[in-house]
Amino acid sequence: MIKDIITKKDNGLELTKEEIEYVVSNYVNGSISDEDMTLLLNAITKNSMSIEETYDLTIAMLNSGDKIDLSSIEGIKVDKHSTGGIGDKTSFVVLPLAASLGVKIAKMSGRGLGFTGGTIDKLESIPGFKTSISTNDFIKEVNDINMAIVSQTENLVPADKKIYALRDVTGNVESIPLIASSIMSKKLASGSDKIVLDVKVGKGAFMKNIEDAKRLSRIMVDIGNKHGKETIAILTNMDYPLGNAVGNSLEVEDAIKTLEGKGDKNFTNLCIILASYMVSLAKSISIEDAIDMVKTNLYNGEGLKKFKEFIKYQGGDLSKLETNYGIEIYSRKSGYITDIDTMKLAMLVRNLGAGRINKDDSIDHTVGVELFKHINDKVEENDLLLKVYTDDIVNKLKYLNLFTISDNKIEDIKIVLDIIK
Repeated sequence: MIKDIITKKDNGLELTKEEIEYVVSNYVNGSISDEDMTLLLNAITKNSMSIEETYDLTIAMLNSGDKIDLSSIEGIKVDKHSTGGIGDKTSFVVLPLAASLGVKIAKMSGRGLGFTGGTIDKLESIPGFKTSISTNDFIKEVNDINMAIVSQTENLVPADKKIYALRDVTGNVESIPLIASSIMSKKLASGSDKIVLDVKVGKGAFMKNIEDAKRLSRIMVDIGNKHGKETIAILTNMDYPLGNAVGNSLEVEDAIKTLEGKGDKNFTNLCIILASYMVSLAKSISIEDAIDMVKTNLYNGEGLKKFKEFIKYQGGDLSKLETNYGIEIYSRKSGYITDIDTMKLAMLVRNLGAGRINKDDSIDHTVGVELFKHINDKVEENDLLLKVYTDDIVNKLKYLNLFTISDNKIEDIKIVLDIIK
């Protein structure tokens, strides 16, 4: 039967719900080989899938394992997911801000692979922090303080784990239906009532152009809504690094500074927007009213207070957070910063040890880069551009080459590119 399904999809025909369920269940139990599954994934990547096929694939993957029951958590539960970016520590700012306003957030997060950092890796840079707790403790924490972030359980959507691992080694990572079903099967299994999707677009994202990002967003929003979960996708700019730091413990420190009102302006605005949509969905209020509430709790310290409460609740000690020795890199000319090579920065930081090249690589939580200049900032010769935190000898020219310095400014960065409801 699998051979017939492969041929059907290879010819650009639509698969039935039953055929998709057959493929998912039999691949998970080992009856379908990696070789046959690769041929099918190749056909899907080549010919895409309809929204109905993508929905059926999502539900088949959702039903392959456990689902989290959050019914014992009082109130509307809102989940947030980012498709991954450079320096993306938004959860550490967005979730405490929303939780400080009464939004219930029970979030399961993953580790980084490739050029994007993982929320769980960053949390594990905090001494004592427990990323794995029992379901009962997870639910109790949300009831007690409105938020929790834990690592994904092994039995949550096992079909996605197995299919994604195969996609990763067979060149099928960037198929939009496969991305959509991967993300949404996990979001639906996580049990929240409403979902905010932060879809990154640009040089430092999986979605390089706005058209592909809109298509992915539309599919994911439709899947969420069809499953009874009000879903919104916010397309955000990933042409440039997020915030002032890239690297695990450095990003935790950067999140704290942002919650203190001392963060990078563009990153702060992004966090306000994402948190406000979570509050708007949870409270059924206008986005304008939600923005006012979020800004109030950012600048009165309630968001920071909630973040510290969350870290302490899961055993973390922020006073023992460690970073490595900082090597300073200075500008060799005057002008305006008009570009920062985001992907090159990500690769340099990963190679320092902050990320993984292979799935089983260990992480050095103390290394990374701190940025002191951003797009359209004026720099003079010998101004501090960045610090590189590492024990290794650094080729300073590689880091200098991250920056383009020109005589004139460029247009101001647009943070939110589109919103799909």
